[in-house]
This record gives sequence, C-alpha cells and structure tokens, in this order.
Amino acid sequence: MQVGRKSHWRQLQASFFRLLCLIPTGFPVRSVDMQRATDNITIRQGDTAVIRCYVDDKVSKVAWLNRSNIIFAGEDKWSLDPRVDLVTKGQLEYSLRIQKVDVFDEGSYTCSIQTKLQSKTSQVYLIVQVPAKIYRVSEDLTVNEGSNVTLSCLADGRPDPAITWRLLNPSADPLDGYEYLDIPGIRRNQAGRYECKASNDVANPDVKYVNIIVNYPPAIKNVKSCETQVGRMGVLQCDAAAVPKPEFEWYRDEKRLSNAQGISIQMVGSTTVLMISNVTEEDYGNYTCVATNRLGIQNASLFLYRPGTGRDINGSACVSRSVWLLLACVTCLVFKS
Repeated sequence: MQVGRKSHWRQLQASFFRLLCLIPTGFPVRSVDMQRATDNITIRQGDTAVIRCYVDDKVSKVAWLNRSNIIFAGEDKWSLDPRVDLVTKGQLEYSLRIQKVDVFDEGSYTCSIQTKLQSKTSQVYLIVQVPAKIYRVSEDLTVNEGSNVTLSCLADGRPDPAITWRLLNPSADPLDGYEYLDIPGIRRNQAGRYECKASNDVANPDVKYVNIIVNYPPAIKNVKSCETQVGRMGVLQCDAAAVPKPEFEWYRDEKRLSNAQGISIQMVGSTTVLMISNVTEEDYGNYTCVATNRLGIQNASLFLYRPGTGRDINGSACVSRSVWLLLACVTCLVFKS
C-alpha cells in the first residue's frame, strides 16, 4: 500500500509541476487558506457538489485536478464535461462545481496553488452516495401448506443498503432475513403480504411486496344442529376453512341431498346451510356435511332433533337462526344475479 501511495503522489507532483509550466501568469495572484479546506465531501447522486478552495493575493498560479487529470488551469477549462464549472466569488474563492453528480465522479480532487515562495495543494475526496434501490424481488407465490419457501429481495446503493422483512398481517413484526427470507414448512397462518424494505439513510427506503397464498385441505370449524317442531323450518349449518375455497355436499344417511321440494342448500362464503322448509317426522335424524377441495376432504355429523329430547338446543334459537340465514342466502343470490 505504501509503494502505491508513493507512486500516486509522484504522479500528482509530476502533473502539478507540468501544469505550472502551462498555467498563464496573468491570473490574479492568490494563495490557499489550508485551514478552511475540507477533507471529505459527501453528496447524493444527482445533486450538485461544490468543492471549495479559498485563496488570497499571494498566488501566482492555481488549478484544479481530478486524480492526475487537469480540470481547470486558472480560468481555462480543460475538461470537456459540461457539468463542471468554476465558482469564483470576488478574488477569494476558486471552487469547483459539479452538477448532477454520479458515481464516476467519486474520487480525489486537488486545488493546486503556486506562490512566489512555494507550491501548495488542498485535497478533497468526493464521496457519492446512491439511494437504496430494489432491483429484484420474488414474484407472488401460491404454495401448499408444509412447503419450504424462500423469498429473495436484492438491492443496491452506496453505502450498501440494509434489507428487512415483515409479514404485514396480523402483527407486522420484523422477520429474520436479509436478502433471502427462508420459511421452512410454511403454515396457513403465514400466508399474506410480505414487505421487503431496503434502506441506507440516503433517501426514503425502497419498498416492495410479495403475496403468498398457502393452500390447505378443508377443516370443518363449526357445525350447528337444530331442534325444531313438525311443520316448522329446520336449519343445519356447517362452516369450513380451506384454500382453495371448499365445495360442500350434504348427505342423509348414505343418500346425497340436493335442492328439491322442501329442501334448499345454500352457500354463504365458507358456510353451507341446509334448510328443510316443512319438517316431518321422517326428517329427524343424522345428517352429514362434507367439505372438499383438491387437497383433501373432511366431514362432520349434524342432527335435526325432535322437541323435548333433552338436547341443549331450543327451538326458538333454531328458528331465529334459520330466519337470519335465509335472509343472508337470499341477499347473496340477489347480488349474484
């Protein structure tokens, strides 16, 4: 490293002395204020950088260099870059301005001064920061429960961005992951919208989202049997959770039921309702609700009871529930039509 630095310094000195032979002597005589020079300037990509150099009336020659390349010799512009110009306020400032700064502008800039007695240099290192930007993120996924899932979120920026993950529902707590988020044996409660955020404090974080749908077989969560009198309406209800959405079937003993005279089967979301409009003695007994999707099947037994059998369901509650479910089914059918 020392050998490389010495070599670079020798190149700079050689360029400086070569430059002094080329700078016109008619430029106002000034010298640098070394105490006011800045070691580093940090600038965001796209902004304008002003690299300051202040002088007084003891200078005979002055110039700006980038590495070993001459940018300005006195007021003569050597650079072909239209973004670069001088800021000279009065006779005390000889500053370099770079508009729309980009990453290739990063590096060392030298204000070189020749006085009657000695030469001086003021060096500034320009650091260009780039806002975090996500350039690749996983597409939305549909997987079966129990699968191993890996999400990717790749970003760049200067300095390197930090990447964080969150599952936005229900708690939005941070997850352990950086560029890659591993979810081994994904469960149904891990379905939802995942947020990837890349930030490096240069600008607002860049945010992308990945939606994951987790398929799982039906699970019957709730069944409601019913106790009702002969001649009244009987309602049996079956609720199931599943992705994809489950299909339902109803059975009485081994016989599959369908919409027929006196029987109506309706679907409301993940709920199916079997309604018997005019209950007879033959209608009492055991009924089976079957929920299926392409991943599995589950069934549950329900009962239509005679009054006074000692069950924990009363007729008034059954009739009340049947009215509300009937209204819900009618409303659903109206909107579908």
